[in-house]
Amino acid sequence: QTLEDFLAEGVARTSSVGLRHRPQNLGILQPLSPLSPLYNQKMNSENVTLCEKTVSSSYIRQGSQARRGHEQLIRHLLDQGKCPEEGWSESTVELFLNELAVMDSNNFLGNCGVGEREGRVASSLVARRHYRLIHGIGRSGDIAAVQPKAAGSSLLNKLTNSIVLDILKISGVRSVASCFVVPMATGMSLTLCFLTLRHRRPKARYIIWPRIDQKSCFKSMITAGFEPVVVENVVEGDELRTDLEAVQRKIDDLGAENILCVHSTTSCFAPRVPDRLEELACMCAKHDIPHIVNNAYGVQSSKCMHLIQQGARVGRIDAFVQSLDKNFMVPVGGAIIAGFDESFVQEISKMYPGRASASPSLDVLITLLTLGSNGYKKYLSERKEIYSFLAEELKSLASAHGERLLHTPHNPISLGMFTLCVYACLCVLGVAPLSTPSAMSLDGLQASSNQAVTQLGSMLFTRQVSGARVIPLGKEETISGHTFRGFMSHSESYPCPYLNAASAVGITRGDVTLCMKRLDKCLKALKKHGKTAGSCSTEPQADQEAPDEE
Repeated sequence: QTLEDFLAEGVARTSSVGLRHRPQNLGILQPLSPLSPLYNQKMNSENVTLCEKTVSSSYIRQGSQARRGHEQLIRHLLDQGKCPEEGWSESTVELFLNELAVMDSNNFLGNCGVGEREGRVASSLVARRHYRLIHGIGRSGDIAAVQPKAAGSSLLNKLTNSIVLDILKISGVRSVASCFVVPMATGMSLTLCFLTLRHRRPKARYIIWPRIDQKSCFKSMITAGFEPVVVENVVEGDELRTDLEAVQRKIDDLGAENILCVHSTTSCFAPRVPDRLEELACMCAKHDIPHIVNNAYGVQSSKCMHLIQQGARVGRIDAFVQSLDKNFMVPVGGAIIAGFDESFVQEISKMYPGRASASPSLDVLITLLTLGSNGYKKYLSERKEIYSFLAEELKSLASAHGERLLHTPHNPISLGMFTLCVYACLCVLGVAPLSTPSAMSLDGLQASSNQAVTQLGSMLFTRQVSGARVIPLGKEETISGHTFRGFMSHSESYPCPYLNAASAVGITRGDVTLCMKRLDKCLKALKKHGKTAGSCSTEPQADQEAPDEE
């Protein structure tokens, strides 16, 4: 059976979102055109015979065997619909993408297009950047639908969704039923989920949201036209955790029928920790309320993925959304929407209006084919090891400066360090009393204290330490009419300022070592300036890096 026949055989069994990891369901294309043969074995055999007339047959056979090695990898991918265990070489990936491209009508030999969208590209550089896959993904009614004149792009879309589904299972959510890649970042992808739920619950007005201070999370609900009901977190030790009693009170006060969903979060900046997903999922199941999880950079954390798996097992999780760039080291602009009910995931995909860019799908497909599942798992393992290394280095540095590492064992990615050097600097300035350094509370400090705290962030940023966040106390931020007190700290009254650092996928030991070296210098300089100049303002007033919005 040729590969062409194999693909044509299953056309009637097409799945509208992704592949199902069963060979009989991989028929996702119309019968292949003679203009775009994908490894037509007969044609290749004839070409090899013709080549032997020009070059020694032994050399040609050797080259043909090498090509068959590439073809075998591709056939296995088409057969299984899973991420290969071992990564492919760039030459295999490019061969595959070029074969996909010639299956799109804009690359047909002798094609003439008379429509308004014919895959025309003015710049050859742009064409090469996209591997001549110009048509994008989906159709006007469904982002997961097959395009008749873009068989190659459609195959790319289906394969990407299938491979990503496999990776989600490998990462810990074994029972996930379906997923698709959407060319929007996390915030807009959450909005798409909320808009889909609107059709199921037309009377609902509210979304219950345990607070997390990231603007896009809040704006995703506002953009969808709903009223966020903010539930403040509770302080347990150093950690900020979900206030389950407050969530229950909101459900009782508002009425379950008026609540669109509970919008929970896994990955987040310390000292906030992942929400209590199991308890929230049980609560949602009890009251028949949908549950959407923001899993922005949680795929890289086995703990976050386990929380989702357990939440779906014991209660209700309708969909969970994760970022492509944060989890798979690709450019910003894509997300994965996944769920445990295939029909609901299909509803979400059909809610997307029009066709969509294939760039995020192409980026993550290339990345996962290059890494292979073993390569990706290696990155995850290294990230976990470096998290422990980062924690030890921060703890050691904190001890050297008379500070301490916040104890946040439930956060598997982010760490926080109480910035006591700022407190010491303020004592010199007379802003805080020297007699009570053990209190570690800066609640009563005025604007000069925040200036000292943010100064540390400025010093780090000007020294090319990106990603570190220095969190002052008492900052207020108004977003879409709602005022958040203590913004960036996930709480109205967290007791101390602190510095954040995170061990995310792709981080290296060199990153940690260099960061600690520069942070050490900044802390020493801040103390020195506080003692000798009576002010921390001698550093250039550069803005510290803004926090991630997702």
